[in-house]
Amino acid sequence: MDIFKLTARPDSSLFSKSRDAHDKKHGDIIACEESDYKKCRFVIVGCPQDEGVRRNNGRPGAAEAPDKIRQELYRISVPAGIESGQVFDLGNIILGTALEETHQNQSDIVSKVIADGKLPIVLGGGNDISYPDCVALSKSHRKFLTINFDSHYDVRENKQRNSGTPYRQLLEENIIDPKNFFELAIQPFANSEVYLSYLEKKKVTVVTLEQLRKKGVEKTIKSILQTNKSKAIFWGIDMDSVRSADAPGVSASYPTGLTAEELLSIAAIAGSDTRSKVLEISEVNPKFDIDGRTCKLAALTITTFLRNRSML
Repeated sequence: MDIFKLTARPDSSLFSKSRDAHDKKHGDIIACEESDYKKCRFVIVGCPQDEGVRRNNGRPGAAEAPDKIRQELYRISVPAGIESGQVFDLGNIILGTALEETHQNQSDIVSKVIADGKLPIVLGGGNDISYPDCVALSKSHRKFLTINFDSHYDVRENKQRNSGTPYRQLLEENIIDPKNFFELAIQPFANSEVYLSYLEKKKVTVVTLEQLRKKGVEKTIKSILQTNKSKAIFWGIDMDSVRSADAPGVSASYPTGLTAEELLSIAAIAGSDTRSKVLEISEVNPKFDIDGRTCKLAALTITTFLRNRSML
């Protein structure tokens, strides 16, 4: 399976170059030529679609996110630890005629990247991308830890898959283990009690934003990582888990949520764990962003993860 035939090369105009030899930007060091793939450690891949959001009656715009996040990422100065050629940009997935076909393409690409011993950083798109990403990880790691930061449960019962159904699909198809699934930063007002009951019956761990804050964000996550013995971790970050003051450009925004600083501390923890196999960022909606605030935060999340993982 040729992942280069299933993706379109990244737009070269997005690669910002530094004018200062002492201040390299990510655009100076991230590789994108096919010949550079073999030696890289991390692979960025975008899924420029919001069909799942539309099916869920959400506001469209997330299809623009991968390139907008790239634009901000490539302007950021390179921190210590990240070397030239470590990060490879595979470009964007070529979309299928329907969401289901796109998901299949995505799953094939991500599973191949993982099989090649590299860590995929997947840029959505709607949160429906969690389905193909977890399917991909399950091909190499039957039991893995799934951590989802989100305001929503995303376990809707709709027959047609959408941005609100991925984790129900994964649970019902036994792709993720309920005991290894953690829903964090949930906001009860944004969810139905019916779906909470579903998760409780499945014995999924649900931690609301209020509970997360009471115990402490870092303390809660580190406790999960210390007690869970899974050999692989999927990190799903739905940007609507962040408050609108810090992330206004999302598919469904709320005035309450994680702060930008809390999100970056999460990215640092995720990057510091050698078991981390997939980092996914979803639901950025540039159409509703303000001064690129949400895209910049998503880019900072990526570089924080990379900095910490590169040091291992």
